[in-house]
Amino acid sequence: MPDVLVAGAGPTGLLAAFELERAGLDVLVLDRDTRPTTQSKALGLQPRSVEVLADRGLLAAIEPYTEARLPGGHFSGIHIDYTDLPTPFPYQLGVEQVHVAAAIEARLRTPVLRDAAVTAVAQDDDGVTVTAGGREHRAGWLVAADGGHSTVRTLLGAAFPGRSARISLVVADLTLTRKPAGFADEWRLPTKSAGFLLPLSGGRHRLVVVGEEQQRLGRDEPVTAGELQRALTALHGPGFEVGEVLWASRFGDASRQLERYRHGRVLFAGDAAHIHLPVGGQGLNLGLQDAVNLGWKLAAHVRGHAPAGLLDSYHDERHPVAARVLVSTRAQAVLGVPDPDAVAVREIVTGLIAVPEARRAVAAEISGIGVTYPGISGRTTGIPVAEDGRAVLIGAELPPEWADRVETRPGAEPRLVRPDGYVVWDGGPGLEDALSTWFGEPAITLV
Repeated sequence: MPDVLVAGAGPTGLLAAFELERAGLDVLVLDRDTRPTTQSKALGLQPRSVEVLADRGLLAAIEPYTEARLPGGHFSGIHIDYTDLPTPFPYQLGVEQVHVAAAIEARLRTPVLRDAAVTAVAQDDDGVTVTAGGREHRAGWLVAADGGHSTVRTLLGAAFPGRSARISLVVADLTLTRKPAGFADEWRLPTKSAGFLLPLSGGRHRLVVVGEEQQRLGRDEPVTAGELQRALTALHGPGFEVGEVLWASRFGDASRQLERYRHGRVLFAGDAAHIHLPVGGQGLNLGLQDAVNLGWKLAAHVRGHAPAGLLDSYHDERHPVAARVLVSTRAQAVLGVPDPDAVAVREIVTGLIAVPEARRAVAAEISGIGVTYPGISGRTTGIPVAEDGRAVLIGAELPPEWADRVETRPGAEPRLVRPDGYVVWDGGPGLEDALSTWFGEPAITLV
């Protein structure tokens, strides 16, 4: 019997499984699809996510599929420069989400169980029973990372307050049979609130548009080649001709968040815990950060050495971060509305973001570099995480009682680093207090 079941084989669920396996747990990932999806929802990794993937040795497998290193992000199409961020990765990686997921899945010990749609969840004091693909699976815990329309969330009746979509957008993958001479067919940051066009692999292009026609049409109306042609012409001018529409969908700016990320032995992560306008890859990156925050805490809890409240600190730390992203994406949605008053507000915001201090604050938020938690003195990068999921103590002597939970390494700058890369002690007194606070009471050695 696995220690943990994970529902959903997207990047969030896969990274959660990777973190749990790295900490020595047995994990089984359940996914409803019969094979890995070829459809990428997100197209970018923000700097903090790049740091996390690099420290876990996952970035090398993703980099061959990277289309661009973009020197910044954007706030509803308003450029936000990243070049002075305090990170070794002051850029956004333009890469399709499917390659991120594939790189993580390739590192799992246990293959994903596919064609296993969740249809029932029952929990008791000892564990969780999940019915998926017509079979029952039993484990101590369940991580629900099954997307914005989470079946697990629905089955548990978990409160998911917020608001429904007020504006409508279209996303499509298509081919172009004609494009203007001199058109730079390369990845670049969006510069318009009305949408963008980006090249994908295999001669495909991703088109995202928000215009007056999209607001008039109902959410269930099919997306036609004619609609895409009109939108593309309005966005980039004449000279483009839509060929084959490979995939298209309507989506909106619905904004919702779970009241609690933990429901007994079920913990929610990624889009299953929060949904918002998918601008700037915020959903993908938010989910990856959920996974690395949750993984080591749940592993410590399962192994029996987590201090009181550690597992619940997952909600305490991550819920406010997602709530702030929901505020940000709602604001960006307002700036993108095809309305003269919204254009006026956009002009003011553009001027404010041009102020260096404001630009740095927005860059820190969107990139994830500015995310921190209570009791944290900073984050560290360039230090590979311990292969067995332990914390890392640098440049100090470790009391032997904690050797099963903390790895020691030499260094001139003393630091105690959580498995998710955040520093909880940076020299001076208080090392043992920090060890107890984050990694439990010391092990008792019997003589």
